[in-house]
Amino acid sequence: MTQRGLVLFALMSVIWGIPYLFIRVAVAEISPAALVLGRTALATAILLPIALVRVDLRPVLACWRWVVAFAAVEIAIPWVMLGSAEQHLSSSLTGLLIAGVPLVGTVFALATGGGDRLGRVGLVGLLIGLVGVAAIVGGDYATSDPTALLQVVVVVIGYAVGPAILARRLGGLPTVGVMALSLALCAVVYVPIAAVQWPAVVPSTNVIAAIVILAVVCTAAAFLVFAALIDEVGPVRATVITYINPAVAAVLGVLVLQEAFTPPMAIGFALVILGSTLATRRPRMAEAQGVTPMEADFQTATK
Repeated sequence: MTQRGLVLFALMSVIWGIPYLFIRVAVAEISPAALVLGRTALATAILLPIALVRVDLRPVLACWRWVVAFAAVEIAIPWVMLGSAEQHLSSSLTGLLIAGVPLVGTVFALATGGGDRLGRVGLVGLLIGLVGVAAIVGGDYATSDPTALLQVVVVVIGYAVGPAILARRLGGLPTVGVMALSLALCAVVYVPIAAVQWPAVVPSTNVIAAIVILAVVCTAAAFLVFAALIDEVGPVRATVITYINPAVAAVLGVLVLQEAFTPPMAIGFALVILGSTLATRRPRMAEAQGVTPMEADFQTATK
């Protein structure tokens, strides 16, 4: 992975390692639909003006069908499902389940003939990373709500398919424009839904702060960085950040909540780092020719 790729990977690992905490804080007082509306509306208010000033939206609007598809599978459906699931599941278990995104992404790439497919080393890396995540969360598999587990499965599928759509069908389009329109579309869709479920009292300061952080940091800024990461390493490898996210959550627990740092957590960190390194490793042809993983995979697939 290039230096730029490493920086983007590290940023996304942190930015999308913190939402689980803030989602749990928010859904304690507001509905998942209201949270999605607040998150997407604020992020749209940030990105849409930038898109209107700096980006020609015509090519993005020309691909409106794929923008709708991306918005549905990456934002509209997963976010409300995740918020609902976190009302019943622990953050540790949720993180472990979300860590299955790279594996689902690999299966999707193989099933659809996508160019961004991992070799043996990459697949081994994914499996090692998954074992590491299991060690970090301490095997917290208990849940009393099978529906919540099914909701997380839907999230995993959406998070795996979304980057593929972004790379294959929306690649080359202005990133700010794609993200701004996707978020705006979701905000419009959730206005009537959230209105029916709007809280009777004003949410607490903690909930409002959680919504703002989720919108500004974990949405507006995150989507821009994630799109750049996909361009750099490809959609499947980009989703390997889901292995680092639970590690970030564990670090926050140690530093902020004074939780114990156990030997299984230490082993898990090591396995996550090793697995992520292997899974995001550039193909040999890319190393030799200086091309991106997507370019190398495409050249291999068309030979």
